[in-house]
Amino acid sequence: MSRAYDVAVVGAGIAGASLAAEVAGEAKVVLIEAEAQPGYHSTGRSAAFWSETYGGPQIQPLTSASGRFLAAPPADFADRPLMTQRGALHLADAEGEGVLDALLDEFAGSPVPLERLGRREIERRIPGLRPGRDAALFEPSCADIDVGALHAAYLKRARARGAALVTDARVTGARHDGGWRIETSGGTFAADILVNASGAWADEVAALAGIAPIGITPYRRTIAQLRVAPPPPANLPLVIDARERFYFKPEAGGRLWLSPHDESPCAPSDCAAEEIDVATAIDRLEQAVDWRVERVERAWAGLRSFAPDRLPVYGFDPGRPAFFWCAGQGGFGIQTAPAAARLAAALLFGRAPDETVAHIDPAPYSAARFS
Repeated sequence: MSRAYDVAVVGAGIAGASLAAEVAGEAKVVLIEAEAQPGYHSTGRSAAFWSETYGGPQIQPLTSASGRFLAAPPADFADRPLMTQRGALHLADAEGEGVLDALLDEFAGSPVPLERLGRREIERRIPGLRPGRDAALFEPSCADIDVGALHAAYLKRARARGAALVTDARVTGARHDGGWRIETSGGTFAADILVNASGAWADEVAALAGIAPIGITPYRRTIAQLRVAPPPPANLPLVIDARERFYFKPEAGGRLWLSPHDESPCAPSDCAAEEIDVATAIDRLEQAVDWRVERVERAWAGLRSFAPDRLPVYGFDPGRPAFFWCAGQGGFGIQTAPAAARLAAALLFGRAPDETVAHIDPAPYSAARFS
């Protein structure tokens, strides 16, 4: 058996890496990753944007608090900003205008800026827009995130603070008897606290540890990288269909990233894009703009895992106080990582959160809500 740790974090994606980085300064931490490369399934396949409206009002405080960190990270964490201003345009046809009204109502009184646009302003931001989409909300604060740099910085900080990273170590069993004995394909580990940050595998890891699953369900999300003519302007905002049928954003070299905004239940796995989903996305794009799709350069899919109420789960399991959940972050796990990690670290140590997240109520995210 390897030496004992205070905390074993299962999963080295953005959730596990960020929490390990926060905790490692105060505890002996081992970060256990099933794959050869951390962040392989979800973190590395993100569409990489930060939007304060994504996830709804109960996610917004985590997103907004994280934005301050991403825009101006500490010098010992990153030597440059980790997000770049993009702006998002929530685009509606006649049937979707009510969705825009609902979005305005949801965020009324919040710090999230939303601006109504008419057809002329929409056309200025989206060249080649076809008729029939005459209403939009502009979200100027939306930004691109350098996901790779963020994830790498968290892993670097975790290691610098003494955390051990073990890859190719899929959990095969865990037993608690005065402490955790965690069996993996890469060896056996002992720890006082087991943190379940295993994303799409969260319920599976819980079951292996004798913990009742929450009902965290992974869903497939498809992205295609396209060559289109004319090339999208570099300052094109993230364009999100109000009825959640597509979104797209420009990428380097005149490329376009496009998603059909799909959400198909999928077993935890190395999922791949389905041809029908890529074709659906292209069809929806061509209904919205008159750009010609010249080539699909590549397509991929990632897993987004949600608890039944679509909120993340942070905290100790009510049936096993040494088992800590850090899961169910859906598609907002990256954009909320800095604040979520600090909040989760405070919960894990049983202390008041620091000033950056002190205003965020952790109760809606508690694992006890499923007991």
